[in-house]
Amino acid sequence: MVDRWKGWGCMVDRMNSNFAYRKTSSIVDTSAESQPVWFSNEDISDADEPMLIPLLLEGFNQWVDEAAGLSLFESGEFALFNRAGEEIAAAGVLAEDQRSVCTDSLAALIQKATSSGEPSSETAENLSLSAYPIYRRNDKAVFCFFVYISRVENFIEPPVLQMCALHFRTCFYHQFEQIYVKDLLLQQERAEKEADRRDALFKAAKRLYDQIDVSSVLSELLRSLEDLYPTSEVHLYLSQDHLNGDPRVKPLIFKNAEHDLVAKAFLNGKSVTEHDRDGTLRLAVPMTGKQAAYGVLCMSIGPGKWDEADLPAFLLLADTSGSAFENAKLYEQSNLLINELRLINELTKRLNQSLRLKEIFQFATSELLTIFDADYCCVLQLNKVKNQFVVMSSNFPALTSEEFSPDYGFCGMVFRTQEPLIISDYWHTRVVTSKLMDNTSSRSLIAAPIMVDGEAVGVILVTHKAPNFFSYENYKLLQVMSTHIGLAVTNASLHAEVRRMVITDNLTGLHARHYLNEQIQNKQRKDPFGSLILVDIDLFKRVNDTYGHQVGDRILIQVSEIIRASIRQGDIAARWGGEELAVYLPGIRAEQAYRIAERIRVHVEKETDPVVTVSCGVSEWTFEDEKISVESLFYRADMALYEAKHNGRNCIFVGQT
Repeated sequence: MVDRWKGWGCMVDRMNSNFAYRKTSSIVDTSAESQPVWFSNEDISDADEPMLIPLLLEGFNQWVDEAAGLSLFESGEFALFNRAGEEIAAAGVLAEDQRSVCTDSLAALIQKATSSGEPSSETAENLSLSAYPIYRRNDKAVFCFFVYISRVENFIEPPVLQMCALHFRTCFYHQFEQIYVKDLLLQQERAEKEADRRDALFKAAKRLYDQIDVSSVLSELLRSLEDLYPTSEVHLYLSQDHLNGDPRVKPLIFKNAEHDLVAKAFLNGKSVTEHDRDGTLRLAVPMTGKQAAYGVLCMSIGPGKWDEADLPAFLLLADTSGSAFENAKLYEQSNLLINELRLINELTKRLNQSLRLKEIFQFATSELLTIFDADYCCVLQLNKVKNQFVVMSSNFPALTSEEFSPDYGFCGMVFRTQEPLIISDYWHTRVVTSKLMDNTSSRSLIAAPIMVDGEAVGVILVTHKAPNFFSYENYKLLQVMSTHIGLAVTNASLHAEVRRMVITDNLTGLHARHYLNEQIQNKQRKDPFGSLILVDIDLFKRVNDTYGHQVGDRILIQVSEIIRASIRQGDIAARWGGEELAVYLPGIRAEQAYRIAERIRVHVEKETDPVVTVSCGVSEWTFEDEKISVESLFYRADMALYEAKHNGRNCIFVGQT
């Protein structure tokens, strides 16, 4: 019997080490961290009866240890039965053959005690059997039986056995309450752990929402995941281009969406899990905001290290990070728009400060280089007379004043389409040949047309040596800025045209008299000397009277063209009044001015139709003169012209100083 008790004890140990139960009826780990809740806080119930065996064994084991000194163990055997009459444990000295003769009697005894709910006794052969029901405390229902078997001559008085039964029940409830207390402590531990996790999530969410730029949000997200899941490996796949510097932040690439965990989570908008062959769990959760999905959080966890209870927290963190990312992105975009508006406003203000086309082009070049952090910039204007694009401004000197056909290179593409253009890598996508790109070793390009009244009048080219340098935002910004540059070009062109009309004689195309006076004054401040030629058409009134005023106007135009063809580009020809024309020759002395006047006189006589002649008066000034003025210069030339008129006309006289 002692050996049988040792066997029961071993079985108790094995059952206690292998048996565990939870109200959800799921088999779980029996470690201290996941100790299950077995019973309610009121008492054991019928539903708990299948789980009572380990506790009954523990209680019986404790009772045997505490009651080991009783003589009862030397004269009989104590046994423990469940309510169904099945024996659970036994301890004592009863022989096996003695035990076997009372099997039926034991069954009858248990049945009797069950029916009556009171202690019962039976005699079988020469054995005395006593059964004491053990009651639940809450409703006094029987859940097991405490039985003593002994020889008739060793019969023990019922009060003694009843005390043993009560002692066993005390040991049993001691074990029961010990488990209950452990369960309470475990629940408290879990509650504290959950509170700590919620606090960690709250702090992580607060830190995420405190960030105002995208890079900080991503860095904080990865740092929070490291703290919350230290044994996992985390990667973030973004659907948008972003340079973070962290190798765990990667672009989201759709290679095989059907079998790709990350792509599947992004497209379906739901979390996806899969297990590798080694048991590693891979979890992919979309990172979404109110407007869109921005990426996927992917976490790999080693075998046995993932608790499904962690999933809601991970999903909450992914949602929080998606909202924080979206807020930071919107803030970043709003700052970008504000900065672009500031740049556009500043550019427009600076452009409108000048009404000279060359200054506008030069300023636009320097500003665009700064705004886009570009290596090279080139601004071309279409010369409609030549039908050629002329480089008006560039920080690459070799291109200055170069001319290109409207069909050539990128300026030709932009001119034909009248649309902006972006090239990520010229070396790999050489759609056209470009002298700018080839000579500067540039790889990235953004270009935009300069539009005036719906017509392309120029092209802006901005380049960089690195590939994929310009963003889509740069491309859009250049398009906006080219519009404002076009407006500045229009204003400057209109101003130049108005000024040209003011300083130009409508009939002859020569400058007006006031412009000539202004230019002579300017030259006299800087030059050491200069000469003036006054040209008068001889007998011009007779031409008008003979041929009419229209022919007279034609003669004036012919003489003006001859004068224009006879002088240098820097010389200034003007209509001085009526049929009198004037030419100022900066840096020319009277002797050379005389030869120029003679050339004009000869060509007029040969090339006019009807033929007319001209008389010329020449005067000069030098820095040595006592009185230098426009009036004195004209006066001397006018006197020389008067002398030529009175000396037969069709001749030239030089005025005296």
